Amino acid sequence: MILGFHRRQVIANIKRNVAKKQFNGKAELHDPVLDQEQTNNIVNKYWKYTSSIGYRMINPVIRGIFAAASQILTGRCQIEGLENLPDTPMAFVTGNHYNQFDVLLMKKLAMKKNKRMFIVVEASNLAMPHLIGWAVRNFDSLPIDKDMHYLSRVFPKKLKETLKKPCWVLIYPEEELWFNYRKPRPLKKGAYYYAAKLNQPIISTFTEIRATSRREVFHRDFYKTRKILHVLPTIYPNSDLKLSENVNRMWRKDYEQKKAAYEKCYGKKLTDEFSYDDIAGYAPKK
Repeated sequence: MILGFHRRQVIANIKRNVAKKQFNGKAELHDPVLDQEQTNNIVNKYWKYTSSIGYRMINPVIRGIFAAASQILTGRCQIEGLENLPDTPMAFVTGNHYNQFDVLLMKKLAMKKNKRMFIVVEASNLAMPHLIGWAVRNFDSLPIDKDMHYLSRVFPKKLKETLKKPCWVLIYPEEELWFNYRKPRPLKKGAYYYAAKLNQPIISTFTEIRATSRREVFHRDFYKTRKILHVLPTIYPNSDLKLSENVNRMWRKDYEQKKAAYEKCYGKKLTDEFSYDDIAGYAPKK
């Protein structure tokens, strides 16, 4: 079926990206593509919209639906390492980006600490059609724009405003979604730059994806999976270090922790080679 073909194309894109060592490359199909002017316009429009009555009325409803969905749809998922969560009122959260709905498990984690969670999203997500785009535009989204002025001036101010109240900010430092990809990928430094600049800790996580013995109904090439979210030791900024030193230290530590978690969960060394076993639940026909 079409959906199965879609997934196989995504896996082919992942395989191609690995061969080219482009571990943050795009793998999904049909994502909106915006030029810089379109991106600037949609981001500016979004920030104006968040000050409107319409947004303030719809946003709590969306948050409530999202919270309910997080509890219902992640019922079989496990969370381990809750003792590693910090007691700080604010924090950044990082994790591996393996599914369109992986935010639900992160939301479930935030609810363990009664934290409101904001999600950093690519600006193009605001342009998604139909219900998904509408939900992104009305949720606690923090759009990122690759324009340097926005990244260095506008976005830090938005983050600072957001962090005036107790909350978590979720950032996927791998950037692009790679469907059911088990391995941690090289991390971009943005999350660590903002955490260090705003003097906030990083809640480091890694999601283990295990295949079950049951095949998916509409994707016969795939077995159903279950997720185990591992909360790793929190990474705190060091006030004695320069900003750049803090960024590099937190960035390296987070990747080291995710790598170690992968190797412990799956019982093998992390390599940069591709195998179909890297795609959890995938059982291609021979």
